[in-house]
Amino acid sequence: MKIPGVFGAAAVICGLFLLAAPSSAHHSFVAEFDGKNCREFTGTLTKLDWQSPHAYFYLDIKDAGGKVENWSFQTYALITLRRNGTERQLFIENMGKEVWVKGCLARNGKDHYAAAGTLKFGDGVLRQVGQLQD
Repeated sequence: MKIPGVFGAAAVICGLFLLAAPSSAHHSFVAEFDGKNCREFTGTLTKLDWQSPHAYFYLDIKDAGGKVENWSFQTYALITLRRNGTERQLFIENMGKEVWVKGCLARNGKDHYAAAGTLKFGDGVLRQVGQLQD
């Protein structure tokens, strides 16, 4: 009689751990990015990772010495991008073209990584693609 009770308790505990895992994976803006260290970037759009929960896009940006650095930018969740009218196709149509973005640098010292806030493709329309804290 005690063995089924133990298995039942173990199943409940395992279920609770499985439910808790997705919630612990999400993070707040201030935990990962420095809202007081934001800047503007201009570069060539080279790649897009349209994945849940956040999309990431990549720019080749020339530094002051002319060396090209590849930067990655995190956006809002996909559902929020879509609600704001920013679809995957828009990034695809602008692949290889110049893009302007305002973003905040990562807190963890990770080089060439930032949270995107506003984004402008060649059409000149300013799009809100992420959260800025400045």
